[in-house]
Amino acid sequence: MDSIYNALCDIVDKEYCSNLPEEIYIYSYDLGTAEPKKPDYVVSPRTVEEIQKIVLLARDKNIPLVPLGGGLSLAGLAIPQKGGIVIDLKRMDSIIEVNERARYAVIECGVSQGQLISYLKKHHPNLTHSEPGAPPAATVAGNIIIHGQGDLAHPYGFSSDMVLGLEVVLPSGDIIRIGSCALGSGWFTIHPLPDIGLFLGWCGTTGIITKLSIKLFPAKKIRGTGTFVVEDEELIPEIIYKITHTQIPEDIIVYSRAIPPFAKGLHHITVNLAADSEKELEFKQELIWDDTLGEYIKNDLGGYLGFTKELERPQISKTSDYKKGGGFEYVGGIMPIDTYPQCYIRGREISEKHDIPYTVTARIIGLAHSMMFAWTYAFNRADEETIKKAREALYETDELVIELGGVIWKPGIYGQRLVMDRLHPGTKNLMKKIKTIIDPLGIMNPGNWELL
Repeated sequence: MDSIYNALCDIVDKEYCSNLPEEIYIYSYDLGTAEPKKPDYVVSPRTVEEIQKIVLLARDKNIPLVPLGGGLSLAGLAIPQKGGIVIDLKRMDSIIEVNERARYAVIECGVSQGQLISYLKKHHPNLTHSEPGAPPAATVAGNIIIHGQGDLAHPYGFSSDMVLGLEVVLPSGDIIRIGSCALGSGWFTIHPLPDIGLFLGWCGTTGIITKLSIKLFPAKKIRGTGTFVVEDEELIPEIIYKITHTQIPEDIIVYSRAIPPFAKGLHHITVNLAADSEKELEFKQELIWDDTLGEYIKNDLGGYLGFTKELERPQISKTSDYKKGGGFEYVGGIMPIDTYPQCYIRGREISEKHDIPYTVTARIIGLAHSMMFAWTYAFNRADEETIKKAREALYETDELVIELGGVIWKPGIYGQRLVMDRLHPGTKNLMKKIKTIIDPLGIMNPGNWELL
């Protein structure tokens, strides 16, 4: 008999625990190119107390723990690099509170993007959150933990900038709260208490976030997307600067793709606008297309492709699958806006080198404070050679991000090593001390952010 398996079943019931080969296999890989690694057990708790008991068991037996949200990061961040227990958090899916006037929501860690979208539309139609454009099954907490961004990144910033409170189970089994919720004063702010920045960006290596409070924003009655096209990539930083100066759009995305062929070499700038009246929308359109971008049209440097209302919010994850039977993975880099031309040219060269039709996308974060630039590489899951080419392209692009002065977003193991090799020695030493104190046994998602 397996004593660990029996202990886990005692915590969550047998229905929510497995060590069957055919079931743990599902948790051994994600949708990207990372090599699969099998866990020894999979468990799906429903309460923070159950998570606490699982952590205490793992600590007592020195077993690795890997927290899993939607499993859609693509970069191998929730693949159990050293086996152990995968904690599937999808059952932790309660929307605990929505405060209409203060515009925030308190949710459990397993709440998905699609679930929150549907709940707000039904119960609080005047509120919305920053949607990342990921599949609906992606969790809100998962996007926040990796410093993700959504379609309100311009002007509000990263999703992690929208956190107002956290509840976390530490590797010791202790449960802590951060923000006003730690005072029993509600979940409305994370300020002005001492900063405890130990859990965002750490890929689950410092604890398991179980509850969180996030900012919500006004949901406008009318929305739509306008598209502007230019051929010269050197114009993009200037155009983005001018558009963001208006402080009007909800979202700004720039993309260029090899397919369809007629679009190859063109740079599409999509601007999402939202308004509560036709008059407001008309004013915003005029300010963007006529006053801000009109000079490029007059000088034959760009073209306006029109404005379409009532579109779905942008799903930038719906990148075309150019390899039949395939999929895609991408490297995201948080980059200065001015590097767009180099990101495009160098990324296109890497794609063509590996015989992959190029796809590059940039989402503007803040008021042009940075951009999330993504280089996407398609592959055929049934063809190992295309997977190998995509993996090589991803590694080369990780190196490109560093070379161009950016920061790799949600880096896989290879990217993490590149970052750590260049990390300021004082910063690296402090991170090592923190990790040693908070997780002395190294049981939390080992293999990620291993500061040797």
